[in-house]
Amino acid sequence: MTSKLNFSQKSKPRYRRRRSSLRNAPLRRENSIFQQLFSAIGRLSPSWKACIPLASIILLLSAYTAVAQAPPGDLPETLTDTEELRIALDTMWVVIASILVIFMNAGFAMLETGFCRQKNAVNILSKNLIVFALATVAFWAIGFGFMFGDGNPFIGFSGFFLAGPDNSPAIEEAYVGVFDSLSWTGVPLAAKFLFQVAFAGTAATIVSGAVAERIKFVDFLIFSLLLVGIVYPITGHWVWGGGWLSELGFLDFAGSTVVHSVGGWAALMGAAFVGPRLGKYQDGRPVALPGHNMSIATLGCLILWIGWFGFNPGSTMAANHTIAHIAVTTNIAAAMGAISATLVAWMYLGKPDLSMIINGILAGLVAITAGCDGVSVFGAAIIGTIGGILVVFSVTFFDSIQIDDPVGATSVHLVNGIWGTLAVGLFNVESGLFYTGGLAQLGVQFLGVASVGGMTVLLSTIFWVALKYFLGIRVTEDEELKGLDIAEHGMEAYSGFLKDNRGMAGGSP
Repeated sequence: MTSKLNFSQKSKPRYRRRRSSLRNAPLRRENSIFQQLFSAIGRLSPSWKACIPLASIILLLSAYTAVAQAPPGDLPETLTDTEELRIALDTMWVVIASILVIFMNAGFAMLETGFCRQKNAVNILSKNLIVFALATVAFWAIGFGFMFGDGNPFIGFSGFFLAGPDNSPAIEEAYVGVFDSLSWTGVPLAAKFLFQVAFAGTAATIVSGAVAERIKFVDFLIFSLLLVGIVYPITGHWVWGGGWLSELGFLDFAGSTVVHSVGGWAALMGAAFVGPRLGKYQDGRPVALPGHNMSIATLGCLILWIGWFGFNPGSTMAANHTIAHIAVTTNIAAAMGAISATLVAWMYLGKPDLSMIINGILAGLVAITAGCDGVSVFGAAIIGTIGGILVVFSVTFFDSIQIDDPVGATSVHLVNGIWGTLAVGLFNVESGLFYTGGLAQLGVQFLGVASVGGMTVLLSTIFWVALKYFLGIRVTEDEELKGLDIAEHGMEAYSGFLKDNRGMAGGSP
């Protein structure tokens, strides 16, 4: 009896300790998991750590959209056969135009690669591929909502992840949803998003060429996410999202300011903060670092020229009679830009420089983008001619202040984006100075250029400075000498060919 009692008394504490240990086991396992997680994070490079907050935000928002996403609406049963056919044709045209604009990424990739040296070809091709993928996700997650979602005159607050009510293709008073700023076009929401995300990707890829051959790959990716997710949609909301500039009557039909100037301002700040390439400026004078393949640069230019027929005519977002006029003004401006740039370069530089011919075409295209729907064919010719002249002098100007832009992105997209936007105030047949004698439209255009430029410069500067402080935005001197293909990607675009070291210390002149 005593032994049993003693056995029982002795075993109880052990039993209680065991039960307590079992209760604490999950807590210890949880602590162990967190310790392993924090330890793993601690071993990550600063570049990967910088991506964790963005990944967390996307994960949380995706959980939200899983329950908030509205199913696509069916067409109202009251539509007539004619109305259904119109919607189908409009949707087909918008999708085709979207594909043309997306294909412009191939043009940008080939143009930038050809204008740069062969040892950086893989890096530039990689950036132009991944930037559209990043732009698609960032614009889907937050950019489209900031730009076109219902909100206030400065920013949209709804429609993230395309979530929320939307009865597109209903238009105007019949529309019910969170994207009122797009209720003017009678196509489904998916078509609206596809077209707009193609534009967002274009704004991001403009930056790629201006900072080419010396920027870290991860910094470019992070900046692209910030540009497409925050900078581009906020300023875009002011113009195309029903914001305060649109209420004042600011006109930018296809994006000389919204797309090209925004990308150009961001590119200018990036080129300024990252600094010039090694060997570019010697004794205060610019040294030519020629591109390695002008053939693919020329092909890239032609792809962009063709893609612009989706960029400008596609901005009607409807298959109507104005498409033909917009296509003609677009083509005339490009042609005149090429001719004027060729002649000016021939007289100013002594030779008909192919790179200037290419940039002259692009300058004419960028310049006509804002007013392609509202100017005459003759007006488009003047706009393109001036654009081609401006790009030649702009390239030499940026070189004179030691802003190293290997492809001339700032001269093409920023300078001619500004010119094209102001040209609307001069040549628009309904409100331009040369047709009405009034300065009202030109004044609004000036205000739009200044305000969008100011906001883009402010936000871009913040982002570039933060990246420079936390990660460092430039590769090492040794990596730049070797080329970013080997340093950043561990591969070569032209395996077995002699490396191009022109302009580098120790390289051939």
